[in-house]
Amino acid sequence: MKAQNSPWTVFRQKILLAAFILATMPAIAAGPPNPLPVPDNLPACNVLPEQVPVTFPCGVIITSRSGMAAEELAQVIAQAGGQTRFKYRSANAAAGVIRDRGVLQALQADNEINVIPDRQMTVFAKPARTGKGGGGSVGQVVPAGVRRIGAAPGVLAVTGADVGVAIVDTGIAAHADLAPGNNCFDAFGGNCNDGDGHGTHVAGIVAALNNNIDVVGVAPDATPYAVRVLDNSGSGSDATVMAGLQWIIDNAATVTPRIKVANLSLGRPGSLNDNPALRALFQTIRSMGISVTVAAGNDAYSEVSEQVPATYPEVMAIASVAARNGNNSCRFLSEPIRTDTASFFTSDGALDGNNIGVTVSAPGEDQEDVNRGCTIRSTGILSLNSNGGTTRMSGTSMAAPHAAGVLALMVEANGGTLDPHTAQVIIRSTAFDIGQTPLDSPSSSYTFDGEREGVLSACYAVGAACP
Repeated sequence: MKAQNSPWTVFRQKILLAAFILATMPAIAAGPPNPLPVPDNLPACNVLPEQVPVTFPCGVIITSRSGMAAEELAQVIAQAGGQTRFKYRSANAAAGVIRDRGVLQALQADNEINVIPDRQMTVFAKPARTGKGGGGSVGQVVPAGVRRIGAAPGVLAVTGADVGVAIVDTGIAAHADLAPGNNCFDAFGGNCNDGDGHGTHVAGIVAALNNNIDVVGVAPDATPYAVRVLDNSGSGSDATVMAGLQWIIDNAATVTPRIKVANLSLGRPGSLNDNPALRALFQTIRSMGISVTVAAGNDAYSEVSEQVPATYPEVMAIASVAARNGNNSCRFLSEPIRTDTASFFTSDGALDGNNIGVTVSAPGEDQEDVNRGCTIRSTGILSLNSNGGTTRMSGTSMAAPHAAGVLALMVEANGGTLDPHTAQVIIRSTAFDIGQTPLDSPSSSYTFDGEREGVLSACYAVGAACP
């Protein structure tokens, strides 16, 4: 026979049940729990049949075939069971994190959307960071790259004052030789600090202060803005880069000083149309009057047309040369590698009728030395270290910010505005030794691309006499 609960027991159970309901109501009203964290180096979802198996979690970018806005696309991701990461209002696109095959299949089955893999982006500072630092206790150093392009202190009447330059990179560290803008963006939800060092080095090339320490930048009075789209390993993706570009679009005209130049020393292998939403953001930025410089790429076996974002007609792709003569200990090489020689690692490509190709070359390393084993060794550009002081890095990552700094000088010289098309024409037409440089690299990987576009000139670009 089943025992009966006493009236007191039943009453007590009801009280406990009511207390439980009241205790859980705030959590219920607050909605679902916070989304799971996005892992570092999120791989792209393999959306093509030949690319299976898929590794989860993975990233996608979706666009609409029927005019859906970014908010609606975010809902599509959520309804399929995915996690929305970013919404891009200026491109009508959204980025999502996919954690299982069912979610990916649900998105791929939706005929109203396009599913694009969220491909990895990385810094373009290769080969390895080489050479010793300098500056600091010995006083301010004028780096070889700044000197080569005619931007040493005292040469020019302009310094980049009142010009904002977005450094779309790994962030910018606090450094005594930098004065970054108060506004910043971090795609990873942090504080825009540079845990890798690449972004600080790039920012130093553009805008290291003209003081008595470390180095001086091309435009020392320009204001660099940290737009952190790459993590502490120098990696990000189309999605994080797009988020940074959207931030520039939303904030360029409201920050002080306004953003007139952007530099992206990053990229990936790719093609012109493999992510139309990414290109759409660059198109919007250009339409706002913002000039964009990007690294051409660090693959001597490929051309700019095979690198994203360097392939986009809306940007200026910058290739790399040596800033000064190197040393030679190889008996099979008749002379040292000279100033303005194409770097052994640089991607290149003649500028075509669609504005795809290298706009100009600029110093991406101090020099190249050839040792007794006939191996080329790069001494990097001297710029700022995220831990203080200076360090050296080589790559088209270092070439591009030289051009960004020159653009800042040009904007100031033009009264604060300069159309990107006009800026590119000036950069091209005022280069040093057009038709003669870059010189051919002795590296076996180098192939002349058919155009010697010349080397970036700061002094000629602003209408000054060059030393």
